[in-house]
Amino acid sequence: MLAAASIVALHDRLVAEWHQADPPASTEPDPLLDLIARQHGANFELWHIEDEARRPAATDAELAQVKRRIDRTNQRRNDAVEELDRALLQDLARRGLPNPDAPLHSETPGLMIDRLSILALKIYHTREETRRQPAPPGHVERNSERLAILEEQRADLGACLDELGKEILAGTRRFKLYRQLKMYNDPSLNPAIYRSAAGEERHSNSH
Repeated sequence: MLAAASIVALHDRLVAEWHQADPPASTEPDPLLDLIARQHGANFELWHIEDEARRPAATDAELAQVKRRIDRTNQRRNDAVEELDRALLQDLARRGLPNPDAPLHSETPGLMIDRLSILALKIYHTREETRRQPAPPGHVERNSERLAILEEQRADLGACLDELGKEILAGTRRFKLYRQLKMYNDPSLNPAIYRSAAGEERHSNSH
């Protein structure tokens, strides 16, 4: 199990690099770190796509395109979390872990790493706001307070991830791979898609 400090350092380094180069790409030599980097890359893209959706001047057509990009990128994000948990379980299986008799943890390491990824993005952008010049009165102070809260949250979450890793390796805690099973991107499960398709087919057959 990777230490949370290593994951946080990777997240912070990549966020800084990716703001200088687009699109984000991962070249981490360690396979597990590469998975973490790719999952982080999806969050990075999602963050900035959602910024586009909030532009006051965005047209309806632009918003529709952005919404589709959000759906595709969010699916990549969730797929990457599952892939990360799968890789962790495969690595643990070679050591006879997790202990099947240990209590089950409600959240997987992959989901916790996803939360660390989002916190890294929040911290990066909030820190930028603490340096913004010129800024409205009180802006720097408010964002400095927010930054301290975010950094505390990340430190706490990282400590929880490390503790979970220790318990898994000790055989006193386990986690399972949970499929996200998103429905909105599946044409056979999203009513707005399959009802629209059925309506179009009926309309076509009536002519």
